[in-house]
Amino acid sequence: MEYRLLIDTSDAKGLVYEISKVLYEHNLNIENNAEFVDKEEDKFFMRTVVSGDVNKEKLLEDIKTILPKDAQVKLNSVAKKDIVILATKESHCIGDILIKHHSGELNANIKAVIANRDTLKDLVQKFDIPFVFVDSDNITREEHEKKMIEAIGQFDFELIVLAKYMRILTENFVQTFSNEILNIHHSFLPAFIGANPYKQAHQRGVKIIGATAHYVTNDLDEGPIIAQDITRVDHTFSWQNMRDAGRNVEKVVLSNALNLLLKDKVFIYKNKTVIL
Repeated sequence: MEYRLLIDTSDAKGLVYEISKVLYEHNLNIENNAEFVDKEEDKFFMRTVVSGDVNKEKLLEDIKTILPKDAQVKLNSVAKKDIVILATKESHCIGDILIKHHSGELNANIKAVIANRDTLKDLVQKFDIPFVFVDSDNITREEHEKKMIEAIGQFDFELIVLAKYMRILTENFVQTFSNEILNIHHSFLPAFIGANPYKQAHQRGVKIIGATAHYVTNDLDEGPIIAQDITRVDHTFSWQNMRDAGRNVEKVVLSNALNLLLKDKVFIYKNKTVIL
């Protein structure tokens, strides 16, 4: 059995040695290890893949005794994670995820796709994934989100993926699923925040466009960034051309960020991330 040991703590001398010693005493083999020390903030991060039979509670207890008191420690089994996808009408991001899931490339179980439009129903059902339609017309945002929370609550999941879910989330929704929501934004943040970023980019005469995958927080499009990428454009591109080029970047960036989260490689630190 393989596990991922995730440690976020204040830095201290000899941490790697002390942690490795505990793992050895529990007869565990280290398959992979990565560490990072932020010297400015005196913070230590460590992601270690171990194999062997283990008493999880005893191992966590022993590790915590040798770490600073502020340490956050997790031990996750190496297994597929359960995810729920939220969508609206655009198909490029969700289509990419569905294909990867169908081909076995996605290290996740898609429990459901929940959407505020029924546009994608036929596409999703072709992959034998449950599709839940929660209509957002003629009701308030708060009423719709209450229904969305109820729909999401029908499924066991570890992560919510916004695959072009075109709704601004309320503080209540974000707090309900704190640090569990991944979003793809059609801009190389922090530039061009909000609506119609490709029109904004076109009017500004940019030479590159990009996409940003980030955790959702109550600050619109300002959550901790997980992955970004760009593609080059020039004066011959209309904003529609930019949008089409940007969609290719969006699905790649979302896929890369999702893969990092599924492998427990992302640590949230203040309003940024450490990727190990």
